[in-house]
Parts: sequence; structure tokens; C-alpha cells
Amino acid sequence: MLDDFFVRALVAGIGVALVAGPLGCFIIWRRLAYFGDTLAHAALLGVALSLLFEINITIAVFATSAVVAALMLLLQKRGGLSSDALLGLLSHSALALGLVCLAFLTQVRVDLMGLLFGDILAVSKLDIAIIYGGGAIILITLIWFWRQIFATTVNVELAEAEGMRPGRANIIFMMLMALVISISMKIVGVLLITALLIIPAASARHMARSPEQMAILAAILGIGAVIGGLSGSLAFDTPSGPSIVVAAACLFVFSLFASLLIRKWSKKHG
Repeated sequence: MLDDFFVRALVAGIGVALVAGPLGCFIIWRRLAYFGDTLAHAALLGVALSLLFEINITIAVFATSAVVAALMLLLQKRGGLSSDALLGLLSHSALALGLVCLAFLTQVRVDLMGLLFGDILAVSKLDIAIIYGGGAIILITLIWFWRQIFATTVNVELAEAEGMRPGRANIIFMMLMALVISISMKIVGVLLITALLIIPAASARHMARSPEQMAILAAILGIGAVIGGLSGSLAFDTPSGPSIVVAAACLFVFSLFASLLIRKWSKKHG
């Protein structure tokens, strides 16, 4: 079954969507869309370092993203700059440094378009194993620390008053973000990872009545975007990564109209 490239792409995409949806909810709640972009740009630097030192790309991307996330936390504590300014600094610095490093690797042929926009149709059985293995770690950790991460997201002072450790919760969340980006980079690429994290979660927000429901809906909508995007890509011969994001955007528009209709119906029959 997994010998068919399209089936492998579907299985890999669904694995990423299952993880990206719930994590994307926290990005929406924390208003950290640019943070996802920052880690995604750091992923390109990770690729360059993996080629330079001949190490596994997934490990290098995770390590680089984790270092950038740690730098973000450290610079936030030191103060002096706003969060968006820090994210802009780290994002563009990491992206530029990655591109410069790749330029020096003249002996290695690098598919820059594949890195930027993904190549889900080229995923291997090993890639699928990495996606589901890493995804399982992410989901188990997220479920285990859900209460702490959510409480820290809603109100840091209240989380501290209840005996929780917001600092630890933030570190765990950022490490989970680094891991999801490292396992999903090959699917949608560096520039489109944030879209897969944000759009399904934003769509789910219109229909969910609780945080847990929103996380589950975001995962389901992400899976729908993967299936719809890949089917459209196969039918119209369009790039697979961008097609998935376009499908996610269509689902977002649908969720807007659906929520408006539900509200009108509720007012009429309420």
C-alpha cells in the first residue's frame, strides 16, 4: 500500500495535520503567528548546517529551531525589545544566514524550491516513520502538559498562583513547536509550515465551543486540507504544498460562512 507515492503523501500529510492542528490552536490563542514563521525560517539554517556537517536533516532542523526558540525566551527576559521586534530580528537573521550557508555549499546540489515549498510527493517510508514517531511524542507531551500550557496561555499570573510553572510550560511549548516544524518541513516547506499551523486552527475557532473541541476540530480540518489539496494537485497538476494551503484557506472561508449561518439560525430559533 505504501509503495504508491500518492498514498505515502496522504499518510504523511495526515500525520502532520494531526499534530499541527492542536499546536496551531496555541499559536492562535497566544497571538504568536510570527513565532511560527521565525522557527520555520530557522529550519532553512538547520538544513544548511546538516549539509555542512553531514548530519540528519530532521535532527539539525530541530536543534536549530530549539536554539532560536531558547534565544527568543532569553531575549524576552532581558527586555529592551518588543516580542514582534525580537521575532523579526531572529526570523530574518536565521533565514539570511541559512541562504548564505547554502550559497557556500557549491559542491552540493540543493533543491531550494523543495525546501521552501515542500515536496510531499517524494516522502519515503522512513519520512512517514519520523512523522508519526515525532507526532506521537508531540501529542503525548501536549496532552500530558495541556493544563499547564493552557493556563499559562490564558493568564501567567493565575497559573503561578495555582502553583504551576509558566516558564517550564513555555519551554515545553516552544520545543514542541521546534519538533513539529522539523518533522513537517518536507511536507509543505519552510515558507508554508506556518500556514498549516494557523489556518486549520483559525477555521476551528469559528465552530468550537471549548479549547479541547477546537484542538480536535483543527486536526480534522487539517486532514481535510491535506486530502483536498493533494486531490486538487493530482487533478490539476499544481504544486502539492501550496495546494494543501489553498485547500486550508477554502475551508477557512467555508467555516466563516458556516458560523454566520449557525448564528443566524440560533437567533431565529433561540
